[in-house]
Amino acid sequence: MLSQKSRYTIRALQHLAAIYPEGRAQMGEIAKAQNIPPKFLTVILSELVRVGIVMSQRGREGGYQLALPPVDIRYGDIIRITRGSLALVPCASRYAHEHCDHCLPESECRLRALMLKVRDETAAILDGITLADPIATAPEFIIED
Repeated sequence: MLSQKSRYTIRALQHLAAIYPEGRAQMGEIAKAQNIPPKFLTVILSELVRVGIVMSQRGREGGYQLALPPVDIRYGDIIRITRGSLALVPCASRYAHEHCDHCLPESECRLRALMLKVRDETAAILDGITLADPIATAPEFIIED
């Protein structure tokens, strides 16, 4: 499951991608438009500036804008920045691998083999979609009793 931080980060970057390359957005504008708590957004934007995805400019005409073209920012990379990995379990991570506590040896673990397949399929999808790609909203699910 995506963390709240990952979801907020994606929404903030989608907001900035929508106004790229001409526009800058102030933090309050992004927070209001994307329904992100301003204090949380401050932390997120600072981290994105630090890793070079977002630029900030101070002053009355300042604000935040993408430092890279939206076509160069993949959703997989956004999640890796905010979550550390696309894997659902630590032993299936390609870049942040850790052995699982209280588990079988990795060479014998079928759960790990399954989670590696899930991670690879997830990576293939998320690394193939960028902020420049149009994404329509999904229809709402109707739950019937």
